[in-house]
Order: sequence, then C-alpha cells, then structure tokens
Amino acid sequence: MAEEKLVDEWKKEMELILESKVEEFQLMGYSRATSLDVWNCLKKKVWKGNPPKRVHEVVGDIFHLSSNIYMSYLTVQAYQDDDLMASIAALSGPVEEEG
Repeated sequence: MAEEKLVDEWKKEMELILESKVEEFQLMGYSRATSLDVWNCLKKKVWKGNPPKRVHEVVGDIFHLSSNIYMSYLTVQAYQDDDLMASIAALSGPVEEEG
C-alpha cells in the first residue's frame, strides 16, 4: 500500500512536477506563474488545507490543476493583497489636522 503523508510533507519531492506545471502555465501566457503560487493554489482551492494524500494523488492534482482554478486563486489573492495594502496605507498615512 502506498504511503500517505500530509501534502506539505510531499512538497520537496514535488519540485520537478510543480516546475512542469509552471512551464505549462507560462506557455499558456501566464508569465508570472511560480511553483509557490501553484502549490498555494492547490492547498487553498483543491486540497482545502493540508490533508493526507498518497504521492500519486498529489501528482495527479498538480497535473490536473486547471488554468481557470489557478486564475481564480490569483484574482482572489490580488484583491486580498489590495485590501491589506489599503488598510496599511490608511493606518500609516498622514493624519490631517483640522484648521
């Protein structure tokens, strides 16, 4: 029976497969695709955390990740990052005095 581990424990062994997926996305025009983004997308959208999986399941999930799911993940991340930056700017911006 194949060994089951938490997906994070498989990450180091998946580097070449992740790079293959990144190259696929880059060929499709997503020039800023990174293996970290692909991995984080899988954790958030496909695995919904850090569940136990067998190696063949992790490999299959990486190869079957669609560009639609990946772009949806990136879009949500961009909005969350914008909200965070806007919140930081609002908190750290200059305080205007009433005159």
